Amino acid sequence: MDKKKIITIVGARPQIIKASAISRAIDLHYKNEINEVIVHTGQHYDQNMSQIFFEELGIPNPSYNINVGSGRHGQQTAKMIEGIEEILLKESPFAVILYGDTNSTIAGALAASKLHIPVVHIEAGLRSFNKKMPEEINRIACDHMSSLLFSPTKQGLLNLKNEGFSINKDGKASMDKPHMYHCGDIMLDNSMFFSQLKDDSSKLMGQLNLKTDNYVLCTIHRDSNTDKESNLVNILKALINCQKETKMKIVLPLHPRTKGKIEQLKDQSFVKLFVDNKDIHLLPPAGFNDIIALEKNARLIITDSGGLQKEAYFFRKPCVILRDQTEWVEIVENGNAILTGANYEKINSAIDHLLMKSDFTYPNLFGDGQAGKFICSKILSDL
Repeated sequence: MDKKKIITIVGARPQIIKASAISRAIDLHYKNEINEVIVHTGQHYDQNMSQIFFEELGIPNPSYNINVGSGRHGQQTAKMIEGIEEILLKESPFAVILYGDTNSTIAGALAASKLHIPVVHIEAGLRSFNKKMPEEINRIACDHMSSLLFSPTKQGLLNLKNEGFSINKDGKASMDKPHMYHCGDIMLDNSMFFSQLKDDSSKLMGQLNLKTDNYVLCTIHRDSNTDKESNLVNILKALINCQKETKMKIVLPLHPRTKGKIEQLKDQSFVKLFVDNKDIHLLPPAGFNDIIALEKNARLIITDSGGLQKEAYFFRKPCVILRDQTEWVEIVENGNAILTGANYEKINSAIDHLLMKSDFTYPNLFGDGQAGKFICSKILSDL
C-alpha cells in the first residue's frame, strides 16, 4: 500500500503543540499508511516561541520553513500563500492539515483549495460570533474551504450545521460535500500524554520557589489587550491588585510583543512599579513542559489565550478570560471560567468569585484523549 503524503502547516506555537498529537498518532498507529511533511510558515520566528517546541514535543523538524516573520495581516498572509503554493506544487500531497484560526491557517486553506488539494481543518466550527476578531474571519473562511472538518466540541458541530453544513457523509469528502465530525480536542490528547511524563522535566517551579495552589498563572497576547494602552494598563493593575489581595505570586510568561508594549507604556513610573514587583515573575515564553507544570500547579489561571482556557479546564483550574467572547462557551456556561474583557472591576470581581467558589464540576466536554487517532483514521477513509 502506497503511503498517503499529508502536509501539516503550522506557524504559531500553539499549532506546533497541536500538531504533536497528530504526529504522535501517525507514529504509533499509521506510520505505514501516512507520510507527514511539516511546513512551518515562520509566523512565530523567535527561538523560544517555536523551535524549542519541536524539540520538547518530539516532532520532526519542518521540511520547509517559509520564514515570513511579522508584518501586517495582508502582507504576512500574502507571503505565506506564495510560499505554501510553491511547496504544494512541488510535493503534490494527498491532503493538507490546518489548525485553528491564524494567518497560517487561512493562507494554507487558500493555497490548497485553489489547487484542489483537500483541506483538513482541526478545531473547525468554533465561533466567538465577533467578526472584529481576525481569528473569527480566519476560522470561518477555512471551514468553508475544507473537505474534512473536525470539531473539538458538540457546540462547534452545531455551529457548522447552523451555517448550512450537512451531516450527510455519503461518498468521499470534498470541498463541495465536506464531512464533519465531533472528535474531541487534540489538546486533551497532549495534556494527558505530557502531564503523565516526569514532573522533573520542568524545573521552573523550583527555580521560582512556587508552591502548588499558591500562585496565579497569567498570559496576555491578543491585540485587543496589548495594542490598546488603557486595556493593557487595566489588566496589569488588576494583576497588581490580585497579588496584593491574595498574597499569591503572579507568574507571567511574556509574549515578545506584549513585553514590548509594556515597556512602551506612557506612564513609566507605573511600568517600573509593575516590573519591580518581586512577587510578579515576568518570564520569557515558557516551553511546553514548563507551561504544563505551571498550569497543573496553579491556583488560578488568567488568560486571553484560547488554548489556556481549555487547559485550565483539563487540569481543573478556574479561569478568568480576558476577552469579551470565547469560542469555548461550554466552560463559561458550566461556571469554570468568567469572561471579563479588559475591565478592571470585572477582572477583580471574577478573581474573587472563582477563588471563593468550591462547587466546580468537570463534565466530559472535550472527548477521550484519542482525537488524533480518530482524525487520522478519517483522513484515510473519507478522502
